[in-house]
Amino acid sequence: MTPILSLRVVQRLEVGHRCDFYTNSRLFRRRKLGALAMINRPFLLAVVAVCLIQSTSPGAEALRDTIHRHVDEAWKKNNVTPAPLTSDSEFVRRVYLDLLGVIPSYEEAVAFLDDAGSDKREKLVETLLADPRFGVHQSDVWDMVYFGRNPPGYGTNKRDGFKNWLRDQFNQNISYKKWAGDILRAEGNTVEQGVPMFFVQYKNAHEDATQAITQQFLGVQLQCARCHDHPFDKWSQLDFYGMAAFVARLQVVDVGKKKLTTFAIGEKNLGDVLFTGPASQQEVGQKGEPVKPKFLGGELLVEPELPKDVKDPRNFPSGKMPPKPKFSRKDQLAKWITSSNNPYFARAVANRIWGQFMGKGIVDPVDNLSGDNPASHPELLEAMTKSLVEHDFDLKWLIQEIVNSKPYQLASLGTVEDTNPGWFERARFRPLSAEELLESWVLATGYDDVLEASGKKPKSRFDVGAPWVYMKKYFGSPNDGVGNFQGGMHEHFYLNNGEIHQLISEGKGGLFEVLSKSEKPWEKRVEQLYLSVLSRHPNPKETKHFAEHLRAEGDLRNRLKEAIWALMTCSEFRFNH
Repeated sequence: MTPILSLRVVQRLEVGHRCDFYTNSRLFRRRKLGALAMINRPFLLAVVAVCLIQSTSPGAEALRDTIHRHVDEAWKKNNVTPAPLTSDSEFVRRVYLDLLGVIPSYEEAVAFLDDAGSDKREKLVETLLADPRFGVHQSDVWDMVYFGRNPPGYGTNKRDGFKNWLRDQFNQNISYKKWAGDILRAEGNTVEQGVPMFFVQYKNAHEDATQAITQQFLGVQLQCARCHDHPFDKWSQLDFYGMAAFVARLQVVDVGKKKLTTFAIGEKNLGDVLFTGPASQQEVGQKGEPVKPKFLGGELLVEPELPKDVKDPRNFPSGKMPPKPKFSRKDQLAKWITSSNNPYFARAVANRIWGQFMGKGIVDPVDNLSGDNPASHPELLEAMTKSLVEHDFDLKWLIQEIVNSKPYQLASLGTVEDTNPGWFERARFRPLSAEELLESWVLATGYDDVLEASGKKPKSRFDVGAPWVYMKKYFGSPNDGVGNFQGGMHEHFYLNNGEIHQLISEGKGGLFEVLSKSEKPWEKRVEQLYLSVLSRHPNPKETKHFAEHLRAEGDLRNRLKEAIWALMTCSEFRFNH
């Protein structure tokens, strides 16, 4: 049956919007329809119709359905009863936090909850993926993958260039294959291009860089093979140093100031890793044997013979960009890692994205895709990997399929007490990051509206004074990396005595001012309070309790501030649902 095309689809194409059609036979991705004046409307309709017909042909199972099928099979096989689908209020809060890193506004929450459409969840996901805040939040997430909260020195604490570049990769929907390669090629400088900052953190530490590259881009942990052959996996020391040889010639170069100290990555023509054997056999003065670059689990790098007169300076001079080498090992590594034929690359990122949105990887931890660490759903991981390659490493598409799947949309409450159940029978339950907490507090209280009304609009995302300084300190590392969470007394003290109270401003446009000056009954004002802070309607007991408290005689100012603060600091707000 020929699908009926909506006028909106055609209109979006006519104004030059990006057109993504995925079909059985061919991939049309990231094409802007140029010179549209030369394309008549009937022809355009025909093109869209063909794409849609092919994409909905029999046998073309959507990945979201493949996800549900494989997970459902595992539930039945293991006699697991999944949680029911989550409520709309839980879903809207969860998906906003996962995609944008912030709760919905009062207006956004009301619009979604009042929408009676059966496809409103799918439509909301599409809207959020097109929101500029999507790239900002994904930049926060992936910055933590590459740097962590407290990376090594050399100026890596000031890496706005890298984060802004990463934000653009997500918002412009650049192929992961492309931008991962850009990080590994490290061209340009740390302020304007941003990407060299990844290697800057490993200045004079090519072995540390090797561990990070294999773990973050390939999902392979090689650190044990740094000192001896891996005791539990197939990797040898020579495998480790064969990979280290690709980055052993890199040097961090200070190329001057562009508001900040600016770095670039230079690569020498000469120099090899010297292998001295297991750590237990090393001796003083032992020089070792040179190790040639060797792709992990693959072949030696074939290198052209260099001219006999090639020389390198001991150090590249500061103040100017270093010259390119005659032959770049680094670029060859980037090419091999991001190849569609690489046995690790696509699988590693598919597993990592799944873990980001589902709480744990199909192989968990996500950076340990070892033979001794089997996948919980191997066929699903292979299906996701294959589909991701077919879609040219389109992470936005993969994310869209995951969050539209039934397993993602299950309730977070169930019979299993594990933080991240092994069969994904309920949704993950996680603490908000420091960034998510602060931005959600700012949005819920209307703090930005207060500043704007007073002519003091923030200069940047976290230009709210002292709260952000202490937020990073006390909430910057809310878990141990394997799903465990321990808030600690420092969080408790901050929530009770910290600068969070200054966000509950009495200024114009803020939540306090809106509620205190409203002429609506207190029951309606309590409802707005709950929708603004917790993204849900209060239950009758909550409405009665808060309304009675707020309409009592006496000091309304403090009672209302305390009511807002109580919801901002409750356990329900601290977690994602």
